[in-house]
Amino acid sequence: MLDLGQRLAVHARIGDVIALYGGLGAGKTTLARGILEALGLEGEAPSPSFAIVQPYDVPEVRLPVAHVDLYRLDDAREADELALGDYLMDSLLIIEWPDRLGDALWPHALRLTITFDPDGGRRLTADVPDAWTERWSQL
Repeated sequence: MLDLGQRLAVHARIGDVIALYGGLGAGKTTLARGILEALGLEGEAPSPSFAIVQPYDVPEVRLPVAHVDLYRLDDAREADELALGDYLMDSLLIIEWPDRLGDALWPHALRLTITFDPDGGRRLTADVPDAWTERWSQL
């Protein structure tokens, strides 16, 4: 997951949304940490489970990032108070547990689903929107 995150970071842009689906322990936060590390963050990024939104800004990272964990939301309407759309004007948005948004996820979001294989490994399924098609082929 760290390696994939590092490869994604090379192609990430301001205004992108990377939505990470998967159960507890699937590797969503690890993937996000790989992105942040490749963008220049020194040290391990904390999980934003309690803060919900953890912003990172230049020069800490090469482009601004909002790392979001929606696990604690009980209702999609609670996400409105977070004003996540505002981050798209000047940041990369990484969202764990995006299903908590209901149908409100942006159509240009790269949707990555991490599941467990019976042999203990992990399987990644990507829903690649047009905005990512060319970049995805370069991973």
